Amino acid sequence: METGELNPSHYPAQRAAKVVQHYINTRHGSPYKVFGLQRVFRANAEDVANSGRKYQLELSVQEMVHNMTVACAAEVLFPGGEATEHSPQVQVSSCDGLLKINASAQEEALYQKYKMNQSLSTENLPDSNGHMEPDHEPFWHLGMVASSFVMLSESTQSTLYNMAQVENATQQATENDQLKIDYHVLLHDIVSQEIIPWRLVVTWSPLEGVKVQKMEKSPNCRHCNKPKP
Repeated sequence: METGELNPSHYPAQRAAKVVQHYINTRHGSPYKVFGLQRVFRANAEDVANSGRKYQLELSVQEMVHNMTVACAAEVLFPGGEATEHSPQVQVSSCDGLLKINASAQEEALYQKYKMNQSLSTENLPDSNGHMEPDHEPFWHLGMVASSFVMLSESTQSTLYNMAQVENATQQATENDQLKIDYHVLLHDIVSQEIIPWRLVVTWSPLEGVKVQKMEKSPNCRHCNKPKP
């Protein structure tokens, strides 16, 4: 593989940067904060003896609900040798703009609404025409954030994941102060063009944030349509 300075728009840099996006979602995401990769400005790769392959990146991510862009510097290590099946290791050295994105009022209102009335049951977010009910958008965002836990865990130097769709999401009863959602999602590996279904059991509250209690890969989705380019 190429070492030194990389073309920021080519797959090696984009794959590493996507890992950073998923990492940020797992730390900062919520129904009203979900991050997507916007641009890679600079990327460098080097082989690290007995450790794997390390990428140093300068990039920007976009918080899609509030349409805010944040510049970040990060390092991604894809383990090598016997550890290749392990998740990438991520260190974000600067991403200060994340703390300026305040969605606390929206999050609290959503939490109180569904904590008192456990009524969420929806499917096909978005539908085949790209539409969804506005009331369901926060749970689509939450599904994307939860999917980042899977995509961060599963990412390698040969994958490039996006979440394609929430097949269905159903609220479950819980004995604590968390909302609990049972998700079935479809992940799209752009490299292999494979659509991969996963079941995720997710808890969330404004105080505790997003936690994924269960990640379970489902049988292959033979009848799923691949996203259009």
